[in-house]
Amino acid sequence: MNTNAARPTAAPAAAAPEAWPLSGGHRVWLRPVVASDGSAEQAFFSRLSLGSRHQRFHIALRELSPSLLKLLTEVDQQQHVAWVAEADKPGGPVVADARYVHEAERPTHAEFAVAVADDWQGRGLGRRLIAHVAAHARAHGVRQLYGDVLADNRRMLAQMRDQGARLLPHPDGAQLVRAVLFSI
Repeated sequence: MNTNAARPTAAPAAAAPEAWPLSGGHRVWLRPVVASDGSAEQAFFSRLSLGSRHQRFHIALRELSPSLLKLLTEVDQQQHVAWVAEADKPGGPVVADARYVHEAERPTHAEFAVAVADDWQGRGLGRRLIAHVAAHARAHGVRQLYGDVLADNRRMLAQMRDQGARLLPHPDGAQLVRAVLFSI
């Protein structure tokens, strides 16, 4: 995912956390990512299995470098829009991260990415985050929203099919699939 979007000088004010009930009586609180989320994002990443890290970043990462952590948390909420889901209460541990980033060359096109903590998978959180990202992107002028998925990530590819995405060959080779959620 290209996280090098241009950044305006001032980010919009953070919205209040929104409660999302999930299956099994669980609840998360969704809120925009803020620059002070570095420790929470690093802790979230550390709790992901190596497989989940690989599926999210498409490479084997043992830890988030300071520069990558900065790219993930210092977002402008305009060109790079990102949320975290916190478990049980506002300020609880981060259990998911979702975002989209506008392409610099084609600002009406954006790439999305979602990661859900291993022990929170299977509760509908990823599906709901993807729907939220898509609705927000569409409402904010994105005309094409896509994500790059590892070709062996069958769970995510099935979820993309279920959400109506077009699965296309990736320009970088057969190891990736481009999932286009919408193209207007």
